[in-house]
Amino acid sequence: MSEHDRGPSDPPPGRPAVRGRAHGNSPGPGGSTRLDSYVDRYAARTQGMTASEIRALFSVASRPEVVSLAGGMPNISGLPLDVVGDAIADLVSTRGTVAMQYGSGQGDPHLRDQICDVMRLEGIEAHPDDVVVTVGSQQAVDLVTRIFCDPGDVVICEAPSYVGALGVFKAYECDVVHVEMDEHGLVPSALREAIATVQAAGRRIKFVYTIPNYHNPAGVTLSSERRPEILKICRDADVLVLEDNPYGLLGFDEEPYRALRADEADGVIYLGSFSKTFAPGFRVGWALAPHAVREKLVLAQESATLCPPSFSQLAVSAYLEKHDWLGQVKQFREMYRERRDAMVGALSDMMPAAAHWNVPTGGFYVWLTLPPGLDAKAMLPRAVTARVAFVPGTAFFADGFGSQSMRLSYCYPTPERIREGVRRLVGVIEEELELRATFGTGLGEAATLELNRGYDGPTSDLT
Repeated sequence: MSEHDRGPSDPPPGRPAVRGRAHGNSPGPGGSTRLDSYVDRYAARTQGMTASEIRALFSVASRPEVVSLAGGMPNISGLPLDVVGDAIADLVSTRGTVAMQYGSGQGDPHLRDQICDVMRLEGIEAHPDDVVVTVGSQQAVDLVTRIFCDPGDVVICEAPSYVGALGVFKAYECDVVHVEMDEHGLVPSALREAIATVQAAGRRIKFVYTIPNYHNPAGVTLSSERRPEILKICRDADVLVLEDNPYGLLGFDEEPYRALRADEADGVIYLGSFSKTFAPGFRVGWALAPHAVREKLVLAQESATLCPPSFSQLAVSAYLEKHDWLGQVKQFREMYRERRDAMVGALSDMMPAAAHWNVPTGGFYVWLTLPPGLDAKAMLPRAVTARVAFVPGTAFFADGFGSQSMRLSYCYPTPERIREGVRRLVGVIEEELELRATFGTGLGEAATLELNRGYDGPTSDLT
């Protein structure tokens, strides 16, 4: 058939015909009427790609009438926007053709040098050549996992652990083994036992993922006394450490802790970010890695994004160069300390005696354990009805644990809103306790309807 003989519904030469539409409930390839016509075509690893419970909360928690104690959004209201604006305007006028062009896959050399100055505050002596700039530290977690992990490999994480990292590990089909924490951080004996058990089974541990400072979500910090022991355990077992440290400069009452990477250059990959100490909208993070690993990270970066955004990097670099950024970090620390005090004070004043929580010395989060028998995830729809939001503890475990706990974030709301949010949350907990006392632990259908009365949103938004 010639080009001129082709009818209006025939495909161009060399292009296969496509019947129907490939979205909604309409027939897709092969005439399927399934909701997702491509379900049989996806890679097996996509089965591990699920929505995080935090992201699913945003549409509800962002409503102005809801006090959100859920998301860990930095409070950047104290940033000197005039200074930032002047720095960016100067960047555009003087280096605009560079800032808006492709850059190096490893990141801007001057910014990498400045990052080394930032890390020096935590005892790290590093060369800029071993720094790889990433699109936030979240991408750094992804790149490290991509270059190290095959399906079925083991990653050891604290219990609980950062939901964003757990999502990455699941997407790459890793098996997560959780290790106990207490008020002093990762428990060395539990780590030693977990490593020995996994290795005795003949399985490969690719790294231990840890957030040693002001942990997300647990709010605890690895004690100075335990840090050398944790490093020795991993060194003796020949296990890499992935140190994720976005909150390290946000301690309330002490100087920054010495990083694990400061005492173990070859066995630790260090991840950092400007999202918490400057602004998350620029999405600038980094990885500091041993030289050979750095080469692989650059190759992975280039295949993922070609290069991290030049404009964001140069904007951050200009901010560091022209503003008293350490003074700004000090202001952030004071602001977050005030909010921490409001959260802990409200919990102490109002929460039922059977609940307990930690008192963080930095960072953004309090880890709350509910009275026995209560389920945080089951309570969430009723909490949203009461106009307060939190993140259920199950979001931070790969194995379904954490139902009796929740993460409360104090970084974004004002102290007054924090106290009001706790008041609403306590009302939900007390109502739950009363209903449990009335109906018992085995709630029937009538009790379930009673517990969920008034909730007018889709449950799927909350899971």
